Amino acid sequence: MLILLPPSEGKTPPDAGAPVDLAELSFPELNAARQEVAEALATVSGQDDALKQLGVGATLVHEVSRNTRLAHEPAAPAHSIYTGVLFDALGYQNMSATQQRKADAAVVVVSGLWGAVGFADRIPAYRLSMSVGLPGLGKLASYWKPKLAEAINSHTEGHLMVDCRSSTYAAAWVPDPAHTVAVNVFTERDGVRKVVSHFAKHTRGELSRHLLTRRGKAPETPAQLAKAAAEKWVVELVPGTARKAHTLNIILTD
Repeated sequence: MLILLPPSEGKTPPDAGAPVDLAELSFPELNAARQEVAEALATVSGQDDALKQLGVGATLVHEVSRNTRLAHEPAAPAHSIYTGVLFDALGYQNMSATQQRKADAAVVVVSGLWGAVGFADRIPAYRLSMSVGLPGLGKLASYWKPKLAEAINSHTEGHLMVDCRSSTYAAAWVPDPAHTVAVNVFTERDGVRKVVSHFAKHTRGELSRHLLTRRGKAPETPAQLAKAAAEKWVVELVPGTARKAHTLNIILTD
């Protein structure tokens, strides 16, 4: 089982540590592309209109400035860099050592800068969304799509993929539909369902934690995933097609 997550918008920079070493990252086939994106990001981040090009506000000027020196910034494991609603609910820091090892092996974060990284990969804090277009590279989702398919498909073959990515990051790589389950979260009141972003992020984080900390074997099929999720929530599994992944709907009721 692999759990696909989006990165958090905000990142927590480490206080100290050696800089990133691309040779140590998962999916080394992506390193040439990672270097190309990092260089384009550094150039854009040093320009007068950097905030506009990166689609962020003036309060993030220091984070954008950090983009210009990522090769020299301290790096730390991805699970400590990515923070926010989803990652707080996943609660890596509160897991046992055995559970953390499972998380390190199972979690893959799809990233606008790195393409994809493992949960234990050491990276610096950065600011870049997959929705951004960089000069010479174009929209990052389109840039990464063929590269991720070529680099990651062989690593994921035979694994059940629990896809907790947002649509922005899901556009960058489409895994094998037969072995992929996209996770949707709804609130339901008086028979009416609604998608609520905050609850979706939180619940996807909770689902990830449940799958990594529950007793027993990890799910290997969509049906087994639905059964595991049903231990905590009301769920329904929508079968996929030859071109569309299965869908696990988690229903939050009052």
